[in-house]
Amino acid sequence: MGEQSKLSLRHCCLILFSVLTISSTTAFDYGDALMKSLLYFESQRSGRLPYNQRVTWRDHSGLTDGLEQGVDLVGGYYDAGDHVKFGLPMAFTVTMLSWSVIEYRDQIADAGELEHALEAIKWGTDYFIKAHTSPNVLWAEVGDGDTDHYCWQRPEDMTTSRQAYKIDEKNPGSDLAGETAAAMAAASIVFKKTNPHYSHLLLHHAQELFEFGDKYRGKYDGSIGVVKSYYASVSGFMDELLWAALWLHEATDKEDYYLKYVINKAHCFGGIGWAISEFSWDVKYAGVQVLASMLLEKAKHEHEGHVLKQYRSKAEYYLCSCLNKNNATSDNVERTPGGLLYIRQWNNMQYVSTATFLLTVYSDFLRNSNQHLRCPTGTIDPEEILSFAKSQVDYILGSNPMNMSYLVGYGSKYPIRVHHRGASIVSYRENKGFIGCTQGYDNWYSRVEPNPNVLVGALVGGPDCRDNFMDQRDNYMQTEACTYNTAPLVGVFARLLQLEENLEVELVASY
Repeated sequence: MGEQSKLSLRHCCLILFSVLTISSTTAFDYGDALMKSLLYFESQRSGRLPYNQRVTWRDHSGLTDGLEQGVDLVGGYYDAGDHVKFGLPMAFTVTMLSWSVIEYRDQIADAGELEHALEAIKWGTDYFIKAHTSPNVLWAEVGDGDTDHYCWQRPEDMTTSRQAYKIDEKNPGSDLAGETAAAMAAASIVFKKTNPHYSHLLLHHAQELFEFGDKYRGKYDGSIGVVKSYYASVSGFMDELLWAALWLHEATDKEDYYLKYVINKAHCFGGIGWAISEFSWDVKYAGVQVLASMLLEKAKHEHEGHVLKQYRSKAEYYLCSCLNKNNATSDNVERTPGGLLYIRQWNNMQYVSTATFLLTVYSDFLRNSNQHLRCPTGTIDPEEILSFAKSQVDYILGSNPMNMSYLVGYGSKYPIRVHHRGASIVSYRENKGFIGCTQGYDNWYSRVEPNPNVLVGALVGGPDCRDNFMDQRDNYMQTEACTYNTAPLVGVFARLLQLEENLEVELVASY
């Protein structure tokens, strides 16, 4: 090799090294974030913990759940920093975990996290199978928020009421039945190849629950009054029935009955009437509209196509509102000065993670079908949509005015006083001495010191509309984390990890 060629090669190598060095210092480790996000669900487990439990500061809890009512309701998840098992947010959490795996299974597997993702889903669906004790009975809640909130205890010490509440023919709850059906239908898709018997069982439960919810209609908070202060169903049950029907359509190999339901009920159930700028455990319309619009290309007849186009129009409204591309300011989601989507002050990050998921999924759908997003201010290409989704994730991971990661345990600076009973009190594994309700408040809740246990992978409520965040245990609007905050990020982290790896491969190839 000539001297000139050697110099050129050395020059290229130096450029490549400097580019990779710059990208590695500014890029986030999405693989680490993915691993930590799945670890969080192990912190939230109720019941008898398995031998391979990785979160070692937790132990068995809630082992008599359902005993008073003569049913086995051991297991499932605590939704946030307390110890009530609320069925509606738990089911939404499992639906979003399942959707993450359905969309990004290969990417999660490439990161070595597929087994953990499947375990997180199955911990929820195993509980739903127990809770669905007969075709028209679903246990909706274990414990109640009022007595639980008087206590600051570890779950292992629980002395609060574990009364269980159910929905049935005389006490309907179509929203809860619908969301649980959606969770089990989506999970049945996840397990179809690896565990076909379990998949079939989940689908059977999903179909029964959908039929129950559709036949005996009513809001679950009308039947179970104790839930109203915590997880009231503001959007009603029509969005959940549409949502469940779409997931059953996917899980039953595109069975016409469920799609016809979505088409025929589109108008009267608000599926093509509501233009919504949020997607959450309560309000499913944006998710319904995105899922339905992805079926448009396969419409079998004119009427079906016409209705699916209307669903798509509403899906585009939601996506354009997140991207700030609707004409009127009032039709766009607000943003903080630092660029974070801002819906409301209480646990705002839940809306950020769900929006980021829908944007990521839809950007891939558009790319794969060679389409663009049509917004009032112009067309948006898939890359721009994914880039915005990435900006929201990067804000969460530390690219924000506070220079703080809102994913606990990720990076060098993150919330250390998370509003979470188990994390804020010395681990039961270390100190098995009983800690009572008031003792927990007196000795642990009011401490200014960091939590003794790190709630790794939890996405806290996050900053206010001015990007300010106060890391205090009693600031539960900002420092409490919920399972449905983290669940949508599982798929997004996997997708962004793939994006980063592809960029690095292209970079190396170009030199």
